[in-house]
Amino acid sequence: MLCNDQNGPKVSGYVALVKFGHMLENPWMLRYSLYNDDWVREPNSPESYSSDNSSAAENQQERLIKIGWITGYVDGEGCFSINLIRQPHRHNRRGYKTGFQVAHEFAVTQGASSVDSLHMLVKFFEVGAVYINRRYDNHKEHVYRYCVRARKDLVKAIIPFFDRYPLRTSKQGNFLKFAECIRLIEAGVHLTNSGLIKIVEIAETMNHKKPRTEIIRILRDYTPDTDLHR
Repeated sequence: MLCNDQNGPKVSGYVALVKFGHMLENPWMLRYSLYNDDWVREPNSPESYSSDNSSAAENQQERLIKIGWITGYVDGEGCFSINLIRQPHRHNRRGYKTGFQVAHEFAVTQGASSVDSLHMLVKFFEVGAVYINRRYDNHKEHVYRYCVRARKDLVKAIIPFFDRYPLRTSKQGNFLKFAECIRLIEAGVHLTNSGLIKIVEIAETMNHKKPRTEIIRILRDYTPDTDLHR
């Protein structure tokens, strides 16, 4: 690109990047900041916009666009949840030491007409699966859910992604609490009644802020042997 003195400075040997009418002297890579509403430049990026690696830059740009789409999608349709399932000891089955199993799930919900977008999440994260919730009431279509429940998948793919690319709505607070619960579980805190109570107290401040006072009461009074006589 060559310009005369009237049109602007001469540029040769590399591609000039222009933003809002300003010439950037160095061909640094532009990326969209997911933390604010402006563009930022990344110095020393291996994937700058140049004739030598324009393909890599285009791939990077496409990925950043996809990341922005995912965070916006999850802000609107996603959910991070921690639930407890009663699993006490029985005569023919050994239950959990605390009497409860912790269920953790990241989910994104969509109608049947947009189910392809959920499969895009499976392809991007390479974990989880899409499940159908068939509805036969007055709804016009079935509901599908992209779900990631396995702790190893949450730790490997989901939590690192949203740690790096924060959500922008109140759902960010739910994610932070969800991630804290998973880290406590990874540390084995949930294996004791007191530790599980700590997780429950975090969980009851998430999403709809449903009180878990009954579960907490049971955990404080629970001894595994009592279930064997029921």
